[in-house]
Amino acid sequence: MASNFARKQYPSTARAVVRRTPGRKQGPITRLMSPSDFGQILKPFVFLDLFDHEGPPFDGPLHPHSGIATLTFVAEGSVSYIDPNNVRGTLPAGGVEWMQAGRGMWHGGGLDHTGRTRGFQLWIALPPHLELGPTISIYQAPEDVPVDGPARVLLGNYGFASSVIEAPSPINYLSVRLRAGEQWYYEPPSGHTVLWAAVASGVVWVPDELQQGDLAAFEASTQGVQFEALTDTEFVLGSAVPHEHDLVLGYYSVHTSPEALRDGEAHIKSIRK
Repeated sequence: MASNFARKQYPSTARAVVRRTPGRKQGPITRLMSPSDFGQILKPFVFLDLFDHEGPPFDGPLHPHSGIATLTFVAEGSVSYIDPNNVRGTLPAGGVEWMQAGRGMWHGGGLDHTGRTRGFQLWIALPPHLELGPTISIYQAPEDVPVDGPARVLLGNYGFASSVIEAPSPINYLSVRLRAGEQWYYEPPSGHTVLWAAVASGVVWVPDELQQGDLAAFEASTQGVQFEALTDTEFVLGSAVPHEHDLVLGYYSVHTSPEALRDGEAHIKSIRK
């Protein structure tokens, strides 16, 4: 029987899916969005990886970033991290890692246990006044991530829940779990004409069937979207005010101008040791 989420009356109009992808699978990682494809139409969201690894632990290499923020959400298992201050730790299932690179930083991570680990890593383009700013690192334990109904608020605000992480621009990023037959309606805040969803597990109707590993970009609009779980499902959803700046790309960096990219990459080299 459907839950109480299904009893609310929702608008009959549907916000169309204008583009979708199953991503490009590279071992345990499925790349769903990058700055040269979906990131161009969904900016400030510019990069999204779905990771799903089952096997022995490993250490990932240290690598740099500038001009972006990254948010890592662990749905199952745990990941290890090394932050820009060389602090090491473990992020458990349900936890959030926020890293705002600003002018530039180095970090790393990996898996420190045997078993299955699933989750998402998202990149967000920073506006000009932050892209050469300071580095910020925040780690949230699962119990500190706010919840409203079936939605965990990873960034921004939804219902009565607000993230303590200060978003660099008007952004919502939610993780949602629905049981088979449940419905849930997302109404974006004013000005959030960018909207997308990516499925971690199960099948959901939006009204287009999305399966595990699918990412859907919705039309630019102020309308909401109704989600109906055809099976038990988990997905993440992002909405935002559009990023009105070019994406100037480096290998690990995204900036708004060639000058800012040169500054960020030079700073990355200077702090490498």
